[in-house]
Amino acid sequence: MIGEIAALSTALCWAIAARMFRLLGASFSPLSLNLWKGLVALIILIPITTYVYPEVNLSQSHIIWLLISGAIGIGLGDTFFFQSLNKIGDSQSILVVETLAPVFTALLAMAWIAEWLTWQQWFGIAVVILAVDMVVKIQKRQQLEAFQLSAYSYAALAALCQALGAVISRDILTQTHADPANTSQVRLAGGLAIIVLLMLIKRTRWLPKMDRPKPTLVLFAGATLIGTFAALYLQMLAFTYTKAAIVQTLFATSVILSLLVAKVLGEKVNGKTALWSVIALAGVAIMVGAEHIG
Repeated sequence: MIGEIAALSTALCWAIAARMFRLLGASFSPLSLNLWKGLVALIILIPITTYVYPEVNLSQSHIIWLLISGAIGIGLGDTFFFQSLNKIGDSQSILVVETLAPVFTALLAMAWIAEWLTWQQWFGIAVVILAVDMVVKIQKRQQLEAFQLSAYSYAALAALCQALGAVISRDILTQTHADPANTSQVRLAGGLAIIVLLMLIKRTRWLPKMDRPKPTLVLFAGATLIGTFAALYLQMLAFTYTKAAIVQTLFATSVILSLLVAKVLGEKVNGKTALWSVIALAGVAIMVGAEHIG
């Protein structure tokens, strides 16, 4: 159950941080936001891995694969997702990413690390994906948005990058039994290297434009601690104990958990949304039950 709890906790962190990152989009470009949140999280991790966790002896090959995982999942994946947010909005971006990422992950996990799922787990994944998609469709804005293939491709690429990063991380974690903090640190370094390279190529501005510096920095600190540092640590903990496809599907419940955040903040949640949220939780129960009973 450790892996499933960690995955759901990751989803909750993302649900809380998503609102903060959305507001920060007015001050940061997608690449600069990805850079600074990753850099701050890495600075927090360094003393933790130095003084709290024992030294981990990862082979050069394992380090390279973790760097590749971070470069793909964090560096490219998050950047594609932020770009998608700017192009087609949060509802459509989440709809595409949270639908495709679990499927991509399941297929890649079978091909890459021979991690197979039972039919009950596939059924649970299907229930969760369907429920999440319905919630997103209910919650999305009413105005009609023009379909842009290039814009939607950013969301699809984000899903593929998430899946690749997930499967590589799962493979290395099961081989080495390294702790989540050290592996998160290596992945972040790989992600930051790609982000810096992209910023140099695109000549993106490095610093944000802040009309109100103090509130923006406070918001940034909170979003980074919750959505990057805590979420990344919990993410690696989840991949340590649970199959990649199940973990990625549980991450999709961030859409459902965002409704809980909205409710806590006093926002109204309609009946259809609540019903599909319950169905999503039933799908989670099916997956978890099938994993532990099987």
